Amino acid sequence: MKMPAEKMQKARAWIMRNARPLEAARWQYFFENGSRQRVLFYLSAFQNADGGFGHGIEPDFWLPYSSPTATWAASQIIREVHAAPEQTIVENMVKYLVETPQIYKGMWSSVLPENNEYAHAPWWHWQEGVQENWMFNPSVELAAFIIAMSPVQSHADQIGWQTLQEAVPRLMDAREMDRHELNNYRNFVEIIKPYEAVFNSRMNYSLEEVERRVNELVLICIDRDVANWATGYRPLPLDFINHPEEPLARELRDLVERNLKFYVEQVSDEGIWDISWEWEHFPAEFAVARRYWQGILAIQRYRTLKAFNWIL
Repeated sequence: MKMPAEKMQKARAWIMRNARPLEAARWQYFFENGSRQRVLFYLSAFQNADGGFGHGIEPDFWLPYSSPTATWAASQIIREVHAAPEQTIVENMVKYLVETPQIYKGMWSSVLPENNEYAHAPWWHWQEGVQENWMFNPSVELAAFIIAMSPVQSHADQIGWQTLQEAVPRLMDAREMDRHELNNYRNFVEIIKPYEAVFNSRMNYSLEEVERRVNELVLICIDRDVANWATGYRPLPLDFINHPEEPLARELRDLVERNLKFYVEQVSDEGIWDISWEWEHFPAEFAVARRYWQGILAIQRYRTLKAFNWIL
């Protein structure tokens, strides 16, 4: 019961009509040999003069000013198109992060007070102490990004490693973790693997131990009750697994198969999926954000289906 190829063609047409130009360019990059530069061109529209990102690049908060979290959202696209550290868009991102103070040791602000002045989902509302809910989401992943995009032993490189010194003990001591922060840790492991020897020399844990702990927490986090998956915002196996060769993909083979089948069953006649969350306020803006997310989600899921050879 794989995804019919015509559904993917319908999704392409939907994205070209309805999604942001950024997602249209990403679709072309992943599935049609589109250019990296086209993706970066549309991504740069969300970058501010200080090098950080805003303007609703993360569609659930519409703050136009730069924020670490919006910059993290951009960093994921930078990585997926394999942009080089020397590209101006990347250099300016790193400069923004280096020049943005951390509010706690190792943590950039996940939510800014200015969020409250613009349309946003309730979980992006700022209040005193909100950072305790976010912890190292997204700082641990941003730290790895800085290391990967900076010269060795540069000031930026040192900030990245100092942040990891604070973030790794949090992971190793955790008994459970929110799905989003856990994905930040999973991505950090992936980014930092080329620097494993340096990591092992600097940290009190080996990268192998860290990766094993991430996978243990993923096994705790995922919802194994398939009957629940259509009823709300659930942490699914494929939220954490991108490729069939990953260790967790092999360990959770049956559940991954159920997740792929779930994607096929839930796809709309137009070849896309709806999101499983809502905002409490800003209904007009949410309608736009929902449309943006549908484009983002379609790209994510067709990439996964393609990786697992689930498109006919």
